[in-house]
This record gives sequence, C-alpha cells and structure tokens, in this order.
Amino acid sequence: MTPTFGLIIIGDEIMSGKRSDKHMPKVIELMSARGLDLAWAEYVGDSPERITATLRRAFESADVVFSCGGIGATPDDHTRQCAARALEVPLVLHPQAKLLIQERMQDTAKEQGVAYEPDRPDNIHRLNMGVFPEGAAIIRNPYNKIPGFSCQGHGGAAVHFVPGFPVMAWPMIESVLDAHYSAHFRQNAYVEKSVIILGAMEATLTPLMESIEGAHPGVKVFSLPSVDHPQWGRHIELGVKGEPASADRAYVDLRQGLKAFPLEYGPELVR
Repeated sequence: MTPTFGLIIIGDEIMSGKRSDKHMPKVIELMSARGLDLAWAEYVGDSPERITATLRRAFESADVVFSCGGIGATPDDHTRQCAARALEVPLVLHPQAKLLIQERMQDTAKEQGVAYEPDRPDNIHRLNMGVFPEGAAIIRNPYNKIPGFSCQGHGGAAVHFVPGFPVMAWPMIESVLDAHYSAHFRQNAYVEKSVIILGAMEATLTPLMESIEGAHPGVKVFSLPSVDHPQWGRHIELGVKGEPASADRAYVDLRQGLKAFPLEYGPELVR
C-alpha cells in the first residue's frame, strides 16, 4: 500500500504573514514528479504546546510526514524538543550529527581565515542543533551539513524534520523520498481529464459523479466551480483523475453520461 503523505509547516513568520509559505507547492511538485500525492498539510506557529500536540497526532498515525521549520537552536526554535515530548523520549546529542556540525564549524573557520576553537561557547552552543529525540536518524543537509532528523512514531508513522529554509529543506525532502519511498513511485503518474461546463449547477451533476466514481475503483471524480472566471465566467471544471488507462475509461463514461443534460461546453483539459 502506498503510504499517506502529510506536511507540517512550523513558524510564527508564516502565521503572521511576514513570510509566505513556499513549502507546500514545492512538496506537491516533488511528490507529483514521483507519482505521489500530498494528502494533508497543517500550519502551526511557534507554540510548544501546539507543536507538541500536532506532532503527537502525526506520530500516532501511520502516515509519512515532512515537518519544515523550528529545528535550529535559538529560543524560538521548539521543534526538536516538542518531537521528544510527543514521543516521550529524551533528547540526546546524535554522534553523527555532532561530527557533521563540527565539520561545518571547521569549514566556516577556514573560510573566515581564523582558527577553529571547538571549546568556544558559541561553538559548543551550535552542537545543540544535533540534539535530537533518542533513536532519531539523521537527514543529511547538502547545503551546509547541519542535519535534519527522522523519527518513527508509535502508530507506524515516519516523521522527517527539515529546516525552514527552502534551499536546505527541498533537497533534503527529495533525498528522503528517493532513499525510502521509491518503491511507491508510480511509473505512470496520475492523469487528469476534464471538461469546462458553462453555467451548470453542481447539484445537478452530483448523481452522475457518484455513479462514475462507483463504477471505476481507483479513479476520483472532481468538480471545481468558479463564478467569475475572466474567460469562461460561471462554470464548472468537471473531470476524473487516476492511473491513465482507468482515467481514460472513466472519462469516456463521464462524457457519455453528460449527454443526458442540456449543457454548453468549453474546452477539454488534460494534465
């Protein structure tokens, strides 16, 4: 069975509007390229109580979840601590994360032309970025070596924690997908086939939609209404999506069923 994929995006900057979320569109793009679907997403601010509750629900599920943001070591970063509380395990310095962070500090010192001082207070503090819930596995960060981490939940979930910075988060998410979930990639990604119906009402078409979905297991029927489209005005985009051969058969039946209604059509769309 293909797992259910979810996304958690953490940070007051998103909730306040100081930053616009770019993670969800990108994760949808990365997953779509692999024939996968994002089933759900949640946004949460920098409240330890809310983050813990959100992560506890994720860990108790059987889903694969990506969590973006809050894994740094500043006072407003709570994700690592909340993950440990949600799992009811201690925080520990991951030995491989420690080595990677030390490598990064050495690289930075070399770039700046100064000596690397591992015992300097700020360098010791930086090791907190490698303090993860006990039992976590690291996610390598190709941008600056500061790793993310993955944890297994009580319900079978896998939650993968990456930074909030897109330049780091996106390649890390790609690497997790390719390393752990390639068996679920679809060779033939889903196709959508739809038609624009002008001036129709969804309620009139609902019985037909239900019958098409019932007759074609694995195919989803969708209806996207619009009231003020600049080209088509009030309309419904009615269509099907699924594995190409199944979607093709369902779409033929959908168009056949639409002949029973006095409808005006716009273009057909294939994605």
